[in-house]
Amino acid sequence: MKLNSYTITQGRDRAPARSYLKAIGFTDADLKKPIIGIANTWTETMNCNYNLRELAVKVKEGVRAAGGTPMEFNTIAISDGITMGTEGMKTSLVSREVIADSIELVARGHMFDGIVALVACDKTIPGAAMALLRLNIPGIVLYGGSILPGRHKGHDITVQDVFEAVGANAAGRMSDQELLEIENHACPGAGACGGQFTANTMATVMELIGLSPMGTAAVPQVDPRKNAVCIRCGEVIMDAVKNNRRPRDIVTRKALENAIAGVAATGGSTNAVLHLIAIAREAGVPLAIEDFDRISNRTPILVDLKPGGRFVAVDVDKAGGIPVIAQRLVEGKYVDGSALTCTGRTLAEEASEARETAGQEVIRPLSKPLKPTGGLAILRGSLAPEGCVIKLAGHDKKQHRGPARVFNREEDAMSAVTRGEIRPNDVVIIRYEGPRGGPGMREMLGVTSAIVGVGLSDSVALVTDGRFSGATHGFMVAHVAPEAANGGPMAAVEEGDSISIDVDAREINLEIPPEKIRERLARWQAPAPRYATGVFAKYCALVASASEGAVTSKF
Repeated sequence: MKLNSYTITQGRDRAPARSYLKAIGFTDADLKKPIIGIANTWTETMNCNYNLRELAVKVKEGVRAAGGTPMEFNTIAISDGITMGTEGMKTSLVSREVIADSIELVARGHMFDGIVALVACDKTIPGAAMALLRLNIPGIVLYGGSILPGRHKGHDITVQDVFEAVGANAAGRMSDQELLEIENHACPGAGACGGQFTANTMATVMELIGLSPMGTAAVPQVDPRKNAVCIRCGEVIMDAVKNNRRPRDIVTRKALENAIAGVAATGGSTNAVLHLIAIAREAGVPLAIEDFDRISNRTPILVDLKPGGRFVAVDVDKAGGIPVIAQRLVEGKYVDGSALTCTGRTLAEEASEARETAGQEVIRPLSKPLKPTGGLAILRGSLAPEGCVIKLAGHDKKQHRGPARVFNREEDAMSAVTRGEIRPNDVVIIRYEGPRGGPGMREMLGVTSAIVGVGLSDSVALVTDGRFSGATHGFMVAHVAPEAANGGPMAAVEEGDSISIDVDAREINLEIPPEKIRERLARWQAPAPRYATGVFAKYCALVASASEGAVTSKF
């Protein structure tokens, strides 16, 4: 093996470096082995990533057993759920870039021979994948795992139920005591949010795209079996180093299409659109938002998961795990089984070893899909010339027309919902929340859940240039591009304007004459940036449109 790390560790001139490393316990024998960086997103600020320090110990055990030397380092993580509905939520998407940059920097600086990235909460997963593709040294992504479900009145619940309970309580449909009981029981321990929300969607993506070993993601974070998963990942990375198997060998066009099919088949998060476009750019593979519409339209929804379905994430594990989903998709020819994975085997070879639990109801047979087409659609029209995304899982509604209720920030819309000011048939417009305008493209789970909680989910549409949580469900449209802060048509919408949304036609329109839109935009003045210094100002100067993945690298 030709090892990058020898530049740091070997030869007479590297004696000072070896001296530093010996100070913390590494030996000459350790430093002659492949050095594997363990990129850990552990944090004590949330439950999602809380157990990752313990899991890293087992990954390192696997690396050492397979003949390598692990070196653990940290990067950041932001909790989407905790920051939701506040200014803090603006940091979430920005963190994806910081995570990618920081992993890249440490790996380049220390010249690791391979990387295992331990991830959990939403942006840590794509951020890690982006870094691996930039570095293009052998690397894998290890998902910490889902939280176990909470229990309330004999039913499994997740944090989604807490958000919706807030809306129900505001509408007088739920007592303060019941809200507190749901709050106290929804999240029983460590692990990422417990539905097919963004974290579990992207964990599914990592197995289907080939960057995570098959069968690793669905095991819950607190399950004792996760220790064996971690040890195995240490062995897999060493095999990848020995065989020089690199991320760009794995993340090809067909692998990306396989990942999109996985999102569609599981009713996954709309955030996957942003993240997969960003991942594709780091891999140097062309990918456009239309690809999501095309692939989703040919892929049935096969997995019955919250937020739109019945089951929680750990039920996928009980059913046999993501390998069963992969097996269905291979058998139905919805994915290309010849795609390479990080183990050196093809997706079809990995899927062939799936062990489905008899009688399980979570992953449907090909003959009985939940829906004949997938969970996402891309719309265009006079309100979104560059496109936007709507989530179709969990409801059958296809059209909506109604008056615009215009809000220039999420908090104002939330107040209107909880005060009972939103009426059936309204179209709630939340603008200046895009990548640049927010900045950071906040998720709208507080507002969307409140709409559900007050009983308006079937009669109200919401349209934003921001994002949605994977826990969002209902007739909700996000990622409208161009965003309002860049002078997109969203900036021209006035209170009471008619908005029409037609999923079958793939259209979303502001129903006023085109010349009136042009007149309004000619009078429009861009708002002053909300942040003039620091990380947000830097992000605003660099960030691309949502239709381009909201990336900050120009190439």
